[in-house]
Amino acid sequence: MPLTAPIPVVNPNPDPVRYTGQAKTTPRQRWSALAVLMLPVLLVSIDNTVLSFAIPKIAQALEPTGLQQLWIIDAYSLVLAGLLVPMGSIGDRIGRKKLLIIGSTGFAAVSALAAFAPSAEWLIVARAGLGFFGAMLMPSTLSLIRNIFLNPNERRTALAIWAAGFGSGAALGPVVGGFILEHFSWGAVFMMAVPVLIPFLLLAPFLIPESKDPSPGPVDPVSIGLVMVAMTSLTFAIKHVAKEGLDVAFFISALLGLVLGYFFVRRQLGRETPMLDVRLFTNKVFTGAISANLLAMMSMVGFIYFVSQHLQLVSGMSAMEAGLFLVPGTLVTMVAGLLVVRLVPKIHPAYLVAGGMLLNALAYGLVVVLGGESNAVLMVAFLILGLGVGMSETLSNDLMLSSVKPEKAGAASAISETSYETGAVMGTAVLGGILTAAYSASIALPTGLSEAQAYSASETLGGATRVAEEVGGSLGASLLDAAAHAFDSGVVITAAISAVLMLATAGMAFLMLRGADPHAEPAEH
Repeated sequence: MPLTAPIPVVNPNPDPVRYTGQAKTTPRQRWSALAVLMLPVLLVSIDNTVLSFAIPKIAQALEPTGLQQLWIIDAYSLVLAGLLVPMGSIGDRIGRKKLLIIGSTGFAAVSALAAFAPSAEWLIVARAGLGFFGAMLMPSTLSLIRNIFLNPNERRTALAIWAAGFGSGAALGPVVGGFILEHFSWGAVFMMAVPVLIPFLLLAPFLIPESKDPSPGPVDPVSIGLVMVAMTSLTFAIKHVAKEGLDVAFFISALLGLVLGYFFVRRQLGRETPMLDVRLFTNKVFTGAISANLLAMMSMVGFIYFVSQHLQLVSGMSAMEAGLFLVPGTLVTMVAGLLVVRLVPKIHPAYLVAGGMLLNALAYGLVVVLGGESNAVLMVAFLILGLGVGMSETLSNDLMLSSVKPEKAGAASAISETSYETGAVMGTAVLGGILTAAYSASIALPTGLSEAQAYSASETLGGATRVAEEVGGSLGASLLDAAAHAFDSGVVITAAISAVLMLATAGMAFLMLRGADPHAEPAEH
């Protein structure tokens, strides 16, 4: 039965010509198009996972400060957050396939530049460039799926495969990336984009049908500017407060984002053809699905952020070994996303999404109770987390996409991707920031270090590892022990906060999504 919310959705068998201007497609054409669309999906998921495992080598090669290290990770998401909604709207106008091809070409080119970054500043700029072109990729893939698969049952399966693509990419990323990091420099992880995107650029013009909004209305540069600055400012505020606390920069950026966001909403409500239909947010099911999507991604990215460092810098694993360690959990995420769709006719989606969040809370609670020192505990916790995230991500994406007309799929997909990427930002910025602060506050440095060495060792675990290698001997060993203890203590504190947050999210998801009617047939609007 269709998984739909009690908000207007498309007719289950509409005429594709009416919505997209395209001839009806055969099943073979639709599934071939999906196969090609999965290439950029795999690329983005691999890219995000690989970076977490490459950070230790990047830290040793470029010697970034603690703040620069977070910027290397978050510059991509910061730029992406500001551009997802505008790019989704642009794709609705110029064509989603066209925008996807432009974004793929740019992403491959900038990836090559990032691979040869000579400094942390260079790499941060390159990551921002990847965010610019990355904003063209994911909303385009989702909106094309929305328009290619007009039948809700086919669409739900396609979305499950799309979500599984993220899971398989996350599973392949650590292994492939670990192998690359074992044999090449850290820059090689960025070059992976080239062999992935070349086949896409060769096949996409022939296998993917173009789609666009036939009556998009005029381009609204004021709305584009408002949402860009608002989202970038809010994302920066989240990232900044995690590291620096409540200071002037946080309040200025947060206030700017909120004020411009308010004017953006007011402008959309007053326009006959808004860039983004903000009235969707008045529906509890739609908003609940977005919130669940965001917080599930936050829990996954935050967990990978600290586990990848623990495995390599505390347990002494190679990047390849650390990647293989997390493969079972990422495979569980992929399988859970594919199988949960079959439970919808029997179990209300509110229970499934809330249940996924409870599993996320259980995973973090396991780390709190048993400690973060044991690799076995981390393995089991990640398996449970993968199951929970796989359940909640797949269903929340379907609830969001099934709520809009096909011609508005670009903007709706942009909302979905904004929640996804904001969750990724919060995973590294908020949870990563809490971990970094807890580490810095609890590390007991041994005597004998210079002022510069003490500062570097107290900033990050990677910094402590570099200093320990530099000083060597018993002093280096003592520093490594102190850093490992402080890091594991920080992991427990971060896990405790995350467990409470996931419990609250489970309650929120159940209350907001229980209005979804999984048995209602979609109705045309």
